[in-house]
Amino acid sequence: MSQAMMERRLAKIKMASSFPISRPLALAFILLLVLPLALEAKLHAKPVLTYHRGPIITGRLNLSLLWYGQFGRSQKNAIRTFIKSLNYNGRANFQPQVSTWWEMVGSYQSMAMKHSRKTPRIQVNVVKQITDNSYSLGKVVTKDFIKTLVQKATAGNRNTVAVIFTSRQVTASDLCSGQCFEHGVIGKQPYILVGNPETECPGTCAWPFHRSDSGLQAVTLQPPNGNIGADAMVIHFASGLASTVTNPFKTGYYQPGRRNDVLTEATTACPGIFGSGALPGYTGKVRVDPVTGGGFNAHGYKGRKFMLPAIWNPKTSSCWTLL
Repeated sequence: MSQAMMERRLAKIKMASSFPISRPLALAFILLLVLPLALEAKLHAKPVLTYHRGPIITGRLNLSLLWYGQFGRSQKNAIRTFIKSLNYNGRANFQPQVSTWWEMVGSYQSMAMKHSRKTPRIQVNVVKQITDNSYSLGKVVTKDFIKTLVQKATAGNRNTVAVIFTSRQVTASDLCSGQCFEHGVIGKQPYILVGNPETECPGTCAWPFHRSDSGLQAVTLQPPNGNIGADAMVIHFASGLASTVTNPFKTGYYQPGRRNDVLTEATTACPGIFGSGALPGYTGKVRVDPVTGGGFNAHGYKGRKFMLPAIWNPKTSSCWTLL
């Protein structure tokens, strides 16, 4: 480069640098450039779940459902149909399927039982259902009440997993504050707690069917079964099932958190991801039903559609989605 050209370029730089730009405007411009990259880096930070040699659920999964509070028929039907869809293989033109998602959950068995040549399919059965529409323990469910609800759901049968669904009128302890479902063990009895977030925390736990409280404010989707609460509960119930199968006693697959009680598990390793290309506040690649306008990524029993969360794939050590 000649000296004359260099002098001209330096002069241009000086002119550009002398243009009056306020400090707040400059800071805002930098944030616009950096924030999307930071959000993407946070989303795609790669957790590593390791097997801690404890038992995982294999072969058969019996569920005892407790409907705590007032649920509409359509809400119950959406959740029950999702359960039927876990082991349902539909027609070839209905792809992808809920059962394919469930097979990914089942693939953890082969990683835990390395001597096994074939991964058995986990058969899901609802063996009991109870409805408590009178709020027998009140409308605020704390940790102290969970033991009573688990016993009510299972009647002491340890061969079942208690699943407690709470209605939109109920405030469930710890839900909405950093987690949208809970799973754990009372004695030797595994349980899952899922609340309806439509009233309490829709921006946290009803997304992508409600505007998100954080991340990119992308377009929200219509719920595939026409009910924000029920379709959001399916997402978190699915997450709870995946965590319960792969880490029922907190000794299976997980990555320890900063606090001992916060573990990264099969679906919480991939938060807010429903399809390829996802970003915080953006689901990634999903489909839209041309008739109802509902967003979905999985076909289920008798053509029903659902939105299911991404799962951490133990074979590739990465988040896996149906689409």
